[in-house]
Amino acid sequence: MRTVDANFDWHAGLSLGQKQKSIASLHAAAHRLPGVCRVLEVSSKSPEPLGVALSAFNLTIAAPAYIPNPSVECAFQGSKVFERGGPFTDLLGKSSRQAKQDPRLQASGRLTGFRFGGVDWPLEPPTAFYDWIYILALQHSDGLLPAVAVYDGFTDIEFNPARSINCQAYALALATALHRRGILHQATASREAFIRCVQDSKLSNTYRDDFVQGSLL
Repeated sequence: MRTVDANFDWHAGLSLGQKQKSIASLHAAAHRLPGVCRVLEVSSKSPEPLGVALSAFNLTIAAPAYIPNPSVECAFQGSKVFERGGPFTDLLGKSSRQAKQDPRLQASGRLTGFRFGGVDWPLEPPTAFYDWIYILALQHSDGLLPAVAVYDGFTDIEFNPARSINCQAYALALATALHRRGILHQATASREAFIRCVQDSKLSNTYRDDFVQGSLL
């Protein structure tokens, strides 16, 4: 699995139409890369219903242990631990937009880690908790994981590396790579197993050949 940068025409504006013009341009650039035929935009702005369903705002953790079933976004925001508060678990029951915009997330000082389901997660590796929470939701979804296996890569038009390190397209690519290798459940069996898997994959490039594209930026 690898991330590839691509130059494409950006269409300014926040409307769905402008976003989807940018997506079309981005995918045209992706199709010029060797081996990339099918690309899926993973965000609420995706022109494909599957991509919209896989957005962190819409994908929920439909597991019996988490009632009500929070979205990935709510689980991520509601698990943050700060030097002066958190986790704010009431966010698990909010809408994704409400959770992301909760003022406490900006007023509680430095982020120190995450706590979800009684398990504490460190800040390193940097995207490990977000990737795990996304994959947890994907594992409990109804048929979504097999549906994405036909794609050569994923994009997220909403991802801005200047403002965030977490990318839903990257998390989906990682999940699909692990699924193709037949080690997804092994890798997500525990916090330690997942962190070890992420660290090993980055050091040894174990999964580099699974995807030409994890996230086209």
